[in-house]
Parts: sequence; structure tokens; C-alpha cells
Amino acid sequence: MTLRLQEPDLEGTIAFLGGIYSNHAALRAAAEDARSRGARRLFCLGDLGGFGPNPGTILPLLDEFEVITLAGNYDVALAEKLPDCGCGYTHPFDNHFAQLSYDYTNRRTSDRDRARLKALPDSIRFTRGARRFLLCHGSPRRINEFLWESGCSDAFLSRLLREAEADTVLCAHTGIHWARRVPDGGLLVNAGAVGRPPNDGSPRIWYALFEAGREEPRFIDVTYDQESLAREMEEESLPREFVETIRTGWWTTCLEILPAKERARGRY
Repeated sequence: MTLRLQEPDLEGTIAFLGGIYSNHAALRAAAEDARSRGARRLFCLGDLGGFGPNPGTILPLLDEFEVITLAGNYDVALAEKLPDCGCGYTHPFDNHFAQLSYDYTNRRTSDRDRARLKALPDSIRFTRGARRFLLCHGSPRRINEFLWESGCSDAFLSRLLREAEADTVLCAHTGIHWARRVPDGGLLVNAGAVGRPPNDGSPRIWYALFEAGREEPRFIDVTYDQESLAREMEEESLPREFVETIRTGWWTTCLEILPAKERARGRY
């Protein structure tokens, strides 16, 4: 299902939040920061649960800040009670930790929340200025496709945008933010993730902001009380590897999927 929007607020400053991953502290901090910068509309690009603690905290926060949300692969899996997250990993190590995360989140997701997740659109379209925007989770082609900066040529992105009938595409799924304008004017923006840091050695998180009258995004970094979240994760007996990422900013899992250039920027 595609949600099509026609709102005057879309011409003003708007913000895009990547995967939340049950990080309620980071979600609140990012949403408050975006509002303080004049964002009239906030969008979430899916993957509300996984990795972090107490997934039931996320939907109420999205409601509080009136965030327009689409479904990620995690949300679809939870809504349909699938056996795994459908994240798209291929390496056993990645899949091992993904399954631990999914099993924890699945056990703590209520039927009421599953119904909410099932009602989320899989994409959002609107026009801002003269540009056609498409919001999706992984890519316009597949909900769990990883679009890495090092793996996307200009020719590939131009074709992707053309086939998607969009001038600007916003996506997430990879957890690492980046943006590129291709020679024909198309723009691909990966908003990264709000729920965990982008493997850069800092616990801060990032989101994408389009300011009024501007076609190019700014990536905004936000600090939050990551130590309180880390302690909450420990209380919930989540893997220590997840807790280390929150405290240090370095990924300890989901590393095998990283292309060589992206992995070389990290510690592990």
C-alpha cells in the first residue's frame, strides 16, 4: 500500500528518521531536535523494533510527535508473526544476532501493536516543490535491499530513480546515512538510523532534514542519554554486543553484510 500525501506543510522543513530499533531515548531526542529546527512534518522510514529494549514504547512516541510512518521489514515480520525479521542477511553470524533480537522483540509485541504495524503503508509519495518524493524502507525495489554508498554507481541510482518514477528517494535499512545527487538531477538519500550509531565510534545518532526551500538534505547529529538505554538493555538481558554498540558507537554485529569500504571505517 502506498500512502499519497498532499499537504502544505510538506513545502516547509521536514525530517526523516531511519530505523528506530526500539531506542525510545534516541527517538525522543531526534524528534524534539527536529521540532526545534522547525520541522513541520516528521517521517519514519520503518523498522520500529529490534536491537533495543521494550518495543512497546515506540508507537506511543510516534503518536506523540505525530510522525508519519511506513513499514520496514521488521514491522512486516512482526505483523505477520513470521519466524524471522526478513532483514536480508546471508552470513550465519549476522543471522544469529538478528534472530536473538527478533525473538526478544516478537515476544514483547502485543497483538494490538501488531495490528498497528500491519496497517502501515509500505511506501509514501508526495510532491515538494517540483520534485516527486518516494519514501521506502530498503529500496524502491525491495523492502530489505541494502543500498550502500560504496555499492551504488550513478548509473544504477539514475535507473533506480527512473524506474521508481521519483526525483528524490528516501530510504534507510542499512543503518549508515549518506546522500548522492546523480548527473541527471536525481537524489538518493539514505537517512541511516535513529536507533543505533552509524559505526563511527560515537554514540550520537543521525537523521535527515530538508529545510524549507532547499532540495539538498542536511544530516543532523543528536546526542541522548545512551547510558540509561544501555542499562535498560542490560536489565532486559539483551546481548552484551548490542549494549557495547550503544555505549561506544562501534558496531559489533551485522558486520558481515557491510561492504569493504564501509567496514573499514569501523573498529571490527
